[in-house]
Amino acid sequence: MTQQQKILAAAIAGGLLLVYLTFYTTRETEFALITQFGRPVRTVVNAGLHVKWPYQSILRFDRRLRVYNPRPSEFLTRDKKNLVIENYVVWRIDKPELFVQSVGDTDSAEMRLHDIIWSGLSAALGTLDLESLVSASADKVQAAAMLDMLTTHTDLTALAQYGISVVDVRIKRLNLPEQNKQSVFARMRAERGRIAMQYRAEGEEQALVIRATADREKEAILSAAYKDAETIRGEGDAQATRIYGEAYSKNPHFYKLVRTLESYKKVLDDKTTIILNSDSALLKVLTQGEAGVK
Repeated sequence: MTQQQKILAAAIAGGLLLVYLTFYTTRETEFALITQFGRPVRTVVNAGLHVKWPYQSILRFDRRLRVYNPRPSEFLTRDKKNLVIENYVVWRIDKPELFVQSVGDTDSAEMRLHDIIWSGLSAALGTLDLESLVSASADKVQAAAMLDMLTTHTDLTALAQYGISVVDVRIKRLNLPEQNKQSVFARMRAERGRIAMQYRAEGEEQALVIRATADREKEAILSAAYKDAETIRGEGDAQATRIYGEAYSKNPHFYKLVRTLESYKKVLDDKTTIILNSDSALLKVLTQGEAGVK
């Protein structure tokens, strides 16, 4: 290789190195922090091709949401109940320059978040009773409001001090220390038993009221039905008497004959034996026919 070729090759290599050190690209999912001799100069947030001075360096940070899962910790509620809480934190880098100057990397950032959230949870749980966190009644549970306030507080603190935006703080699991579980479960069973007895007493009271109301309604219905039946029966008897009177007035002999035959049906059958005088009025129809009723 001649001297000119060596110079040309060196020039090309130098040009490529200069292009490599001058031009850079960023993705949609990252920040690019430009530093000059270790000092942050500017932050690039737009994706695409960009230019910097060759002596400047690039620090890249993922701008997507991250999930931090702290170790379970034990806390004390206002009513002196110990709880083991496992929570998670959703966060992201919002100010790369402040982030680099204050914490430097994600591991250190999560350590700072752990301290802020632990102190916040400890203070918040110290103002609530266990029933406000675990209850059969949804109206009594205040955990969601407490976590919303904790998220807001943590976000303001972390953003101002470390350039971190905290999106959400939530509880994954709430448990009791092993030494306290049995006593708490016993109290819960006793409370549920008391509530069950109260419901049974209220049910029995309502049942008595319903039965008494039903008995009153039954008596009222029976009295009204009896009244209507007696009225109808009286009207029927009056109408029957009237019909009998009309029939008797039209043909007294025939009426007496029919009534006598009806009495035969009632008192005479194949198992009945009657001994009467020959001049008995009951036997005149049998012995004299129609003339016996005149």
